Amino acid sequence: MKLSIRKGFSFGLISGIITTLGLVIGLNSSTHSKLVIFGGIFTIAVADAFSDALGIHISEESENKHTVKQIWESTIATFLSKFFFALTFIIPFLFFDIFISVILSVIWGLSLITIFSYTIAKRERIKPIKVIREHLLIAIVVIIITHFVGGLVSTLV
Repeated sequence: MKLSIRKGFSFGLISGIITTLGLVIGLNSSTHSKLVIFGGIFTIAVADAFSDALGIHISEESENKHTVKQIWESTIATFLSKFFFALTFIIPFLFFDIFISVILSVIWGLSLITIFSYTIAKRERIKPIKVIREHLLIAIVVIIITHFVGGLVSTLV
């Protein structure tokens, strides 16, 4: 895979997982509403995918060492991976109650991070457990913080 596409895909994948997981956890803690979580996931999939794609685009341009084609490859790969992976979090909410769906979302997100982290570690020839542990720790911190932020928001409204 070309570096420009790998860069965009990697960024979009991880951003899609972390952002959507945080959103699902926070919205569940504050509203306990499937409809609100659905709306949040669709909003993340579209608005945040465009935002991250533009962010990668501008970041790559500012480095002044990539071709126009490489910049657009990173931009498009970021958008598509963020959009796709964010939307996958809708699936449990289509088939299960909200409690089970949130648990399945956490399992799904942490599983994707584990698999991707393992792949990165193997490609870079470093110990997978170290990379996996670091990335999962960050994701779990996001889950915990957004849970408490959602709970706090529910007391304010």
